[in-house]
Amino acid sequence: MQDRSKPEQGCSNAATSGAPSEPASRSSDNPADSRPRKTRARSRADISGGGAKKTAKVSVSCPSCGHQQAEPRCGLFHGLQEVPATLPRAGTASAGGTVQTATREIRRVVCFNCKTELEVPTAAQSTMCKRCSTHVDLRDYTINKCDSKNFKTKGRFVIQEGAYLFNTDTIASEVVLKGRFLGKLTAEKSLEIYNTAELKGTFTANLLVIPAGQRFRWSDALQIGGADIAGELVAHVRAKQTVTLRSTARFFGDVEAGGLVVEPGAVFVGKASIRPV
Repeated sequence: MQDRSKPEQGCSNAATSGAPSEPASRSSDNPADSRPRKTRARSRADISGGGAKKTAKVSVSCPSCGHQQAEPRCGLFHGLQEVPATLPRAGTASAGGTVQTATREIRRVVCFNCKTELEVPTAAQSTMCKRCSTHVDLRDYTINKCDSKNFKTKGRFVIQEGAYLFNTDTIASEVVLKGRFLGKLTAEKSLEIYNTAELKGTFTANLLVIPAGQRFRWSDALQIGGADIAGELVAHVRAKQTVTLRSTARFFGDVEAGGLVVEPGAVFVGKASIRPV
């Protein structure tokens, strides 16, 4: 007779192996996190940067040149000064009736390469042409010693007495010559020459200036734009514009120019021809 108190081995094994177990993938990554899976996924995306907010920016201006650009607003830096969204135009009246003008001063220069006119702040040291991307130097230079290099600037260029600039090709807006120069010189606006100057080579100037009490002699014909003579000049002059002889001027040579102005007291020895050059 079979003992029925013991369970059959086959039935016991079938009951144990037949119960399906929950897949491991359905278990929560963090047992303590009871949020739905989609909520947890969005939270991880925010942490990784998907939901990062854009940093607010403020318009600031350079204290030297006045250039404006947008910078991120940050509490760690306190040297930024906010610029109003709209600056008052020159000649516009405010609520009180007073006339407001822009405080930033502007000057106009011409690109060395493409001759495009550029507007730059007066405090700017350099700029870039908006048309051909050429770098334009705006700095002033003063030569106090012996040097040999090329200069190209829209600023003021001064060679002091005792200084010597040689083997050079120099272009500047306003040139003041008190020392020695050897090379090629181009003065886009004016060239002011003093007694102590020694000039060898070639030069061109839109306006030749000889201050009162100063003297300059040149053996070849001067090809210039115009002249303002208050001192003494010994040369033949061919000028496209007007030659002005101040009351203290002494001019020895022939002049061919678009115009001639001789103030009372000036000395002029030579021939004059007034016609377009």
